[in-house]
Formats: sequence, structure tokens, C-alpha cells
Amino acid sequence: MTVIDKKTLIEDRVNQGLLGQWYPVAKSVEVKATKPYGAKLLGQKVVLWRDQTGAIRCIEDFCPHRGAPLSYGEVHEGNIGCRYHGVIVDGDGVVKRVPAMPECALEGRKALKSFEVTEANDAVFVYMPSVEQPTAPALVLPKELTSDDWTGFLCTSVWETNYRYALDNLADPMHGCYLHSESFTLAFGSKQDLMQLDKTDAGFRVSRVGQVGENFDWTEFEIHPGNMFCFLDIPYPQAAGPGGFMRIVGFTTPIDERTCKVFFWRLRQVSGLARESWRFLYRAQLEENHWNVLEQDRVMLEGMPDDARKREMLYQHDLGVSRVRQLLTKAAKSQIEAELALKVAAE
Repeated sequence: MTVIDKKTLIEDRVNQGLLGQWYPVAKSVEVKATKPYGAKLLGQKVVLWRDQTGAIRCIEDFCPHRGAPLSYGEVHEGNIGCRYHGVIVDGDGVVKRVPAMPECALEGRKALKSFEVTEANDAVFVYMPSVEQPTAPALVLPKELTSDDWTGFLCTSVWETNYRYALDNLADPMHGCYLHSESFTLAFGSKQDLMQLDKTDAGFRVSRVGQVGENFDWTEFEIHPGNMFCFLDIPYPQAAGPGGFMRIVGFTTPIDERTCKVFFWRLRQVSGLARESWRFLYRAQLEENHWNVLEQDRVMLEGMPDDARKREMLYQHDLGVSRVRQLLTKAAKSQIEAELALKVAAE
């Protein structure tokens, strides 16, 4: 294995998405006990459904008989049945029944990979195992998603761009006063500044030096053994209701090398009547404004070529972008080296 080959493997891993991570794949309400839900994660097709206890199960979206998508099928007594020939598979990937041929030799065989699943704050997370972490660590969530002091809404969107562009966008506070300059909440602030990068206990924070509280002025990333997320604040005028700033908590999920899915919780720290007032105001008026901002990001990133990173010329404002890329590369290097070591040991 040459050095060049190893570098290529590392770059490919970063581009495809890291293993050993929990990724959100759907809203909880989208995964039902009556119909399977198909998704794609790191290029891998998976199918999810709820069993008879309400727990979510996740296996490869592949019928072991002929390869038909199980997500096209039906849920039978907590298991999933293929629409093509009726083969029934359970949540562990074991063939339970072949209706067309009783006592078929396929029955009882584990034929498909299964994945660990957890639900949190209206989202379904799936764990993609790695050689280093074959078993899922605990899913770490930000305090805003585990405290009753905060309330908000989860929004998701599929973007036709590599997930790395979505992460770069989040690590770049300076784009707010340009790309979103006509937006309801982001129409203010200086168009000149410097960036500062500070380490935190769990990650890093990138912020504008000369401006605070005027725009999208900072982002903080947290990196944990099994997941990564970021959060930032959007200043709100009084006309936007009670609760002060709005906090965004963001996760980015690689679907494949050219597509990702973003998960954004839009939150405010409010209680009592103010809580209900803000939730009503958000649904009635503010939600459309925030979707418009998200669409501005999506359109811009989807318009960038796949090889943009190879042609770009970074400068001081890109401290956060560089840091995210360093972290991804370091994690990918560790994963590839573990896989190569296992391969050598097996040989």
C-alpha cells in the first residue's frame, strides 16, 4: 500500500462521510408501523420501520432473495415483507418466512446487516459502525435539545451537494451579511471584519472579532466520540416575539458523495405563555422567512462545482472552514489506518 493510495483512501472516506457516527436520517413522524421508510446514508440504502412495540428497526434495503428494495414492501407483524415475492425479514436481518415456499432453506438465516437506532427530539438517528467503534457510543445532544427551558421546531432539507459544503457553510459566519443581506433577521451588520478561532472543551468556536449580536456572527462545533453538531444564534428584533435570539442546532448527514440532508432545530428559550405565543408566531409568520434563508444556502451550495475545493483560494475568514476539514481528515485517517491494520492481520 503506497502513501498515495492511503491519501486517496482518506480523501475518499472524508468525501463519503465518516463511519463510527450517529446520523439523523428522518423525522420521527416519518417512520411508521404501517409502512417502511427508505433512506440512504453514506451511500448505503437502508430501510426503517416500527415493530410491534413501537421501536424503530433498521436494516439494509435489500431483499436477500433477489435484491428488490424492501422499502417498497409492507410491514407484517413487526417484520418487513418484500413486495416482489413476499419474503419476510425481521429487524435483525434474519429471514423469518418465505411464503411462496414453506420450510425454505432461507428461513432462519441472517442475510442482512442491521443498524442501531435511537430517537431524540423528533428525529431518528442511525449508527454507522466502524472498525474502531463497531458498537455505538451514547448519542450526545446539545443542552438545548435536552432541557425543558428550550422549545422549537425541527426542519430538514435535502441538498444536492456534498455534505462537506454544508459544514463549510456553517463554519463561515461571514457569509451571513452578504448571502442573507435581504433576510428578515440577517439584514444588518458590517461587511468587513476578522475571524477568531477558539478551542472549547468539546470542539471549537469561530466568531467575528468586531461584531456581536448583529447577524450570524459565530458558530460553535462540538465533536464527540459518536457524533458532531454545531449551534449558532440568530439575533431577533422585538417584532419577532418573546425569547430573545433564536438558536439553531444543526446536524449534517451525508447521503452520498453528491447529496446530503440537513437537520436544523430552530429554538428559543421561553416558558409559560411566552412559549406558546412564540410557537404560534413562528408557525404563522416566521417559518417562511427562515425557509427562505435556508433556500439561499441550498441554491448557492448546489451551484458550486464538485471540484471547488481543489480550486479555491482561502483567506483569513476561513479559519472555521479549515478547522472542520482538519478534524474530518484526522478522523478519516484514523479509520483508514485501523481498517488497513485489520486487513494486514487477517492476511
